[in-house]
Amino acid sequence: MQPIIITGGPGAGKTTLLNALANKGYLVFPEVSRTLIRDQAQQPDGVLPWTNLPAFAELCLTAMSGQRREALRNTMPAFVDRAIPDICAYLTLGGCEVTARYQEAAAGYHSRVFFCAPNQSIYVQDDERPYPFEEAQGIHQQLVSTYQALGYEVVEVPWGSVEERANWVLTRLNER
Repeated sequence: MQPIIITGGPGAGKTTLLNALANKGYLVFPEVSRTLIRDQAQQPDGVLPWTNLPAFAELCLTAMSGQRREALRNTMPAFVDRAIPDICAYLTLGGCEVTARYQEAAAGYHSRVFFCAPNQSIYVQDDERPYPFEEAQGIHQQLVSTYQALGYEVVEVPWGSVEERANWVLTRLNER
């Protein structure tokens, strides 16, 4: 099975949802960009999205491609916290060209993508998420538009308890 994407704007409970899926025994891959931001911020010449988005996108592409390859080697369903189409959306938001290389790399995931919308009650600004909530909502809309343009089916995950959200995703995963 192709990797299943959980995505959406910042502050939407994606990581919490993925942790719940992992607790149910599913293979889960963490968000690459937050890890990269943490690692790059520690380096004197670190590449960060707000200082060099194209170079940061390249780092994300390499890491996310590796996650996808690893997910495809497993026999159980695998969930990823964001994926290569997110890079396309962030490049668009940053006014950068989304080359055919990125668009082609954005293929190869499960056709149904689960979107979590930002929620102001849980939104926290921090060093890895330095923008206000209103910007998080704009990011979410760009993500939805990008995934739709790439041919993915966008499915909005309703709010509820973490357990309800995880069960909802699993139920909808195989519906047609």
